[in-house]
Amino acid sequence: MLTTGKSADSLDAELRMGASTILKALHEFTRAVVKVFGPRYARKPNAHDTAKLLEVAEAHGFLGMLGSIDCMHWVWETCPTGWHGQYRGHANHPTMILEAVAGPDRWIWHSNFGASGSLNDINVLHRSSLFDDLLTGNAPPVEFTVNGNTYNMGYYLADGIYPNWATLIKGIPLPMDKKQQMFTSKQAACRKDVECAFGILQKKFAIIKSPCRAWYPDDMHYIMECCIILHNMTIEDERGMEHELGHEYEDSGLVQPRPSNHASIEAIYERQTKAVLPCPSASDM
Repeated sequence: MLTTGKSADSLDAELRMGASTILKALHEFTRAVVKVFGPRYARKPNAHDTAKLLEVAEAHGFLGMLGSIDCMHWVWETCPTGWHGQYRGHANHPTMILEAVAGPDRWIWHSNFGASGSLNDINVLHRSSLFDDLLTGNAPPVEFTVNGNTYNMGYYLADGIYPNWATLIKGIPLPMDKKQQMFTSKQAACRKDVECAFGILQKKFAIIKSPCRAWYPDDMHYIMECCIILHNMTIEDERGMEHELGHEYEDSGLVQPRPSNHASIEAIYERQTKAVLPCPSASDM
């Protein structure tokens, strides 16, 4: 159900299980994944992770960048009628919002799911725990220098709706010269990392692309967090594959062909066309 997005009723004949049993297995699986793999694959960036993020950000031309932030809506088809006013926003159907921060490799470092669809990105940010460690002084240290000025806080790339905070870097609304145009273009390109992560997440797990049929917000929360954890596990696995396939081998000269005693194609064809197959005798029958 996570990858196909099919309903439990459409899978009962294929899996030879009742719809209620399939739903129970889904909820037990998502809770087990969150409990077992959540501390590793849904963790906040530690000092080592922050150093790697800063290194990758410097290669992209944004010193001190820790990722890009944005929100995604998940349609709640079975939302109770009495809650429609709370969960229905700009769309004509109730939704729940996922706020996420993703890095250039599409790893999702922060997720905050459960806000009602009537909120916008600013309201969701005010309810987010993204900057809690920074406010309490528990965030990993970040220090970088730009144009001779030293800064001790990282930042995230965001679109124009977000507030003008020191930890959020937005593009210039009306760039006047080529320098501003280049900055806005580069910022928009790097900011697409989180939107690309949303697209990959929905492509891998069609359940969060299709309208959700769960009855309880708690079940939706576990499904979303489980998909994010599995997504990060895939990113880690593919990162290892890229490392293994990226070896540079030394050139040891021309490879000498091995001597072969096999006959040529022409000789094999001539031998087969001239061969006479014996007929079976009565004793062989």
